[in-house]
Amino acid sequence: MDDLYRENIIDHYRSPRNKGHIEEPDIHYHDVNPFCGDEITMELKLDGDRIVDVAFDGKGCAISQASASMLTEEIMGKTMDEVKAMDKDDIMEMLGIPIGPVRLKCALLSLKVLKAGAWGLEDWPE
Repeated sequence: MDDLYRENIIDHYRSPRNKGHIEEPDIHYHDVNPFCGDEITMELKLDGDRIVDVAFDGKGCAISQASASMLTEEIMGKTMDEVKAMDKDDIMEMLGIPIGPVRLKCALLSLKVLKAGAWGLEDWPE
């Protein structure tokens, strides 16, 4: 089963979903993982409290880029309250394979950027 999840991560890394930019986003935030240099920018377009468009851009390892791609698919159409409730376990479930402590910050960077941009939650618990 791990092989299936690894293939999914590689697919999202090689063919990322929602990679690019949104014209006039309602939310725009960028951050860097200082330990490895991964970078993620998240942009959201809202209709009221609901996400109607999302994009990310960045560079980095397969885990950081794949988790950003998967996260954009996951949050499309959700309310901001639903997104605010997301945590580390949601990202780990999306990735589907165990992530060691060294790669954990890579995996969680996109969620950190999303929450920091939307609510200023830069120091959310991991």
